[in-house]
Amino acid sequence: MDALLAEHRLTPVAVLLTHGHFDHTFSVAPVCDGHDVPAWIHPDDRDLLADPLKGVSADAAAFFGGRLELREPREVRALDDGAALDLAGLTLRVDHTPGHTPGSVVFTTPTEEGVEVVLAGDTLFAGSIGRTDLPGGDHEQMLASLRDKLLTRADDTVVLPGHGPATTVGRERASNPFLSGLTAPAKGRGL
Repeated sequence: MDALLAEHRLTPVAVLLTHGHFDHTFSVAPVCDGHDVPAWIHPDDRDLLADPLKGVSADAAAFFGGRLELREPREVRALDDGAALDLAGLTLRVDHTPGHTPGSVVFTTPTEEGVEVVLAGDTLFAGSIGRTDLPGGDHEQMLASLRDKLLTRADDTVVLPGHGPATTVGRERASNPFLSGLTAPAKGRGL
């Protein structure tokens, strides 16, 4: 990691976590503490930083011998739904998208051309969605998050998933089988 940062002359200012699963958090403490930067995570997933096996199946926990010791970085900050983070010249909006984990979030920032870019973590993938069968997962919450927080966006919104290729909201709206039948709530209509 340090070689990559040096090669590109980059200095970390924060670590942003879309959720607490250990495949997304295992290097958080060394990166944060080694560069004296905070980790940002939703409060509902914070306990996964120190106890990552809470978020995996019993079989996966057994693979690690029932123990996987990680620790929180020195500084952890809470992500709140709707908050705006100003970091390294970018403004990122935080949207809480529970379903994959209770504390899943996506980060959104606009490009200079006005197109939104969503850092989606494991909420939405090209052709799929994050799994909801792990501890803390909730399929109904996932569908609500997708409907209310992602399908409300313009078709040209770029989605950068936590795994796999980039996609757009329009592409996923048209072809993702998990989104079939989900419709975004109408804007501007009250009861």
